[in-house]
Formats: sequence, structure tokens, C-alpha cells
Amino acid sequence: MTRYAGLLRGINVGGNKKIAMADLRKLVEGLGHSDVKTLLQSGNVVFSSDSPDQAALAAELERAIEAELGMSVGCLVRDGADLARIIAADPLGEVADNPSRQFVVFLSGAVDQAKLAEVEALAKPGERLAAGEREVHMWLPDGAAETKLTHLAFQKRLGVTVATARNWNTVTKLATLLA
Repeated sequence: MTRYAGLLRGINVGGNKKIAMADLRKLVEGLGHSDVKTLLQSGNVVFSSDSPDQAALAAELERAIEAELGMSVGCLVRDGADLARIIAADPLGEVADNPSRQFVVFLSGAVDQAKLAEVEALAKPGERLAAGEREVHMWLPDGAAETKLTHLAFQKRLGVTVATARNWNTVTKLATLLA
């Protein structure tokens, strides 16, 4: 069995797409996954599965949420090796002095460096991006509230179907849960 983190896009944010974490755990368990735990209220679920296919697991989560909860929610799945690699890389660690303002934007596809330049053009002074494999590291010294570097900007300009961000604290907690 492999431990995975399911990352749900845009639930329980600003009163939209409300999903109780107990309901999310029950839903994931109902899909046949085990040792299900949630982290925070913003769409992080950790589980064990026999499936080796992250994209299939994400699609399964999306279908189940639509069927059982009536919501269209983009989902991504990553394993412990993915999170360990992301944390080890930490290309912004030298400038990011506040983990609540350091983010990882998880993507449904690989990062196209040329297209990432289109996203970087939206950055305010001091904001920084660094490409990973299927993620972009992001430093927002003034916080996420006023940035133009939103999930929609990443989806539109990088041509991915799902982009969802987690701050560094959440990324490291998810990695611990997967270890």
C-alpha cells in the first residue's frame, strides 16, 4: 500500500463548496482506501491505497465528490516521494522567511518553463516563482490576499486543468503524515 495526499481545489474557502472533513473521510473510505485522515478544513486528505496511478486516484475523487456531494471539485494526488522531493528542492528557502507566505502550487501537468514566464509577468515586486516538476514554488512576502498569482492564472497560462496551492506549513505537515 502507498500513502497519498489528496489535494482538493477550493473547498471550504470563503464559504464556498463546504465539505465537512468527516464526510470527506467517509467518502474516501467508501472508495476502498484505508487509514484516511484529513488535515485542516481546506481539502487535504491522506489515505493508503493499492493503486499506483495518481491521476486515476484524483479522477476517482473528483467523480465521487460530484456523485455523492454534488460539487465539481478539482483534485490532485501526490505521494510521499513527491512531497519529499518538493521539500528537498525548496528553491525559495533562502528568501522565504515566513512559511505561511511560502507556497507550493500543485499542478495537474508538468511545468512548461516558457509558459511560466507568462505567469511571472503577473508578479508584484518581491514575489518570486520557481519551477518544479508538477509544481511551482511561490514566495508572496505580502501574503496571498492581494496577489495576481492565483490558481486561475496558473491554469489559464500553463494550460493545466487543476492548480491548487498549499503553504509551506501544510506541505511539510502533509509530508509528515505520508512518512
